[in-house]
Amino acid sequence: MDTEYLVSLFGLQGKTAFITGAGGVLFSNIAQAMSKAGANLVIADLMEDAAQAVARRITEQGGEALAVKVDVLDRASVQQALDAALARFGRVDILINGAGGNKREATTSKDLSFFDLPEAAFRWVFDLNLMGTVIPCQVIGRQMARQESGVILNVASMAAIRPLTNVVAYSAAKAAVVNFTQWLATHMSQNYCTQIRVNAIAPGFFLTNQNRYLLVDEQTGEWTERGRTILAHTPMGCMGDPEFDLIGAVLWLVSPAARFVHGAVIPVDGGFAACSGV
Repeated sequence: MDTEYLVSLFGLQGKTAFITGAGGVLFSNIAQAMSKAGANLVIADLMEDAAQAVARRITEQGGEALAVKVDVLDRASVQQALDAALARFGRVDILINGAGGNKREATTSKDLSFFDLPEAAFRWVFDLNLMGTVIPCQVIGRQMARQESGVILNVASMAAIRPLTNVVAYSAAKAAVVNFTQWLATHMSQNYCTQIRVNAIAPGFFLTNQNRYLLVDEQTGEWTERGRTILAHTPMGCMGDPEFDLIGAVLWLVSPAARFVHGAVIPVDGGFAACSGV
């Protein structure tokens, strides 16, 4: 088995990847890794400055990247970004729906009961995670159907597989992403093209700005009780490294090496899903 063969399996030379939420920590690192694997990158994020910073880092390292401002809840915004990507690169081969997140006001706590959760906060979390996945799949999936090829990678969560206490809106939304991923995989194959693959990753616990308030005490910097509980139920005994631990799974799923993986949801969780805690 020579290097050329491995490159043919895992390389992304000449492919164009459109990544939403790519201005954030997790998916900016994934974008940079995909660039090193040979892909052209469309760095799509609501925060235009963040997207431009990521694109600049990629181009400084010799890659090709286009930064676009995108609101994943606005079909016209996604279409405009796709048009810019097609003008620059001619096609989009990979869509990664990285945009998503949680909100403190949609999370129960000792100060906020389930019965008092604001409807607006719940809808914000649900829409961002589910509709923020559905709309890009509609807009860019149509282009893949025209091309008769493509890879869509959605982002679920451990919260979708094992609902987490307190995190009600996010857990429900990510469970919907899992169902939608499986539905879309079948729908695209049966109605458009068997060469379009749809999968999802289900990350475990990565310490990011979105969940830090739940896992780290703001005053002491120590793990909260919840953070310690998560570590106790993660066999590897640590949180995921946002700069490393998703990259291998993503590169595999979007590469030719995973050409027969379709409708799957892959945990990347340090063993959390496998651990009963007993």
